[in-house]
Amino acid sequence: MGIFDRMTDIFKSNVNDALDRMEDPEKMLKNMIIEMEEALTKATSALAKAIANEQNLRKQQGLAQQQATQWEEKAALAMKAGNADLAKQALSKKITYDGQARQYDGMITQAANTTQSLRSQLDALKAKLDEARMKQSTLIARAQVAKTQKEFSTAMGTAVGNGAFAKFDKMEKKIEGMEAEAQAFSEVSGAAPADDPFAALEKNRQVDDELAKLMAKMGQGGGSGA
Repeated sequence: MGIFDRMTDIFKSNVNDALDRMEDPEKMLKNMIIEMEEALTKATSALAKAIANEQNLRKQQGLAQQQATQWEEKAALAMKAGNADLAKQALSKKITYDGQARQYDGMITQAANTTQSLRSQLDALKAKLDEARMKQSTLIARAQVAKTQKEFSTAMGTAVGNGAFAKFDKMEKKIEGMEAEAQAFSEVSGAAPADDPFAALEKNRQVDDELAKLMAKMGQGGGSGA
């Protein structure tokens, strides 16, 4: 597992822990952005080292090839001077440096592949960081909405769970029943409530009306008898 894979696993673990706790989403998201930025810095440093290693290998190969070329030139000079033994010695050195140069081929290829892989992963990490930065404010807003909804639901659940609404309705019905009993008692006793002056006025008006009717009736009866 490479450094980028480990960083990805650590970040995912932190995200899951944050979602489980949700103590302070805004603070935790900012901290995760900081962690991603630190991971990006480490990844950039790792890529820089890989590039430096590849360049160093290429440099060492170039030096070996340069030495091989120089010893070949020396062998040619020795042959021109008629010194075959010295030419052979020079060619032996050339062969040694040629072998070293070929050995660097595999190491350079491996280093180049590593550099390319790290560069691709670094680009992906940068893209993820940019995406996280863009989503940060949206996620904070969504967390705040979710928190508010949860608080509201909790409050409603507490009220319903404790039967507060049911108790209130029961009390209202009980008071209505008390009022009905009081009204019925007043009607049965034939007495209007002492604190109801309008009822007394209505009763007096009814008595006056009945008296007027009686007087009118008596007046009509007296006229026919005369």
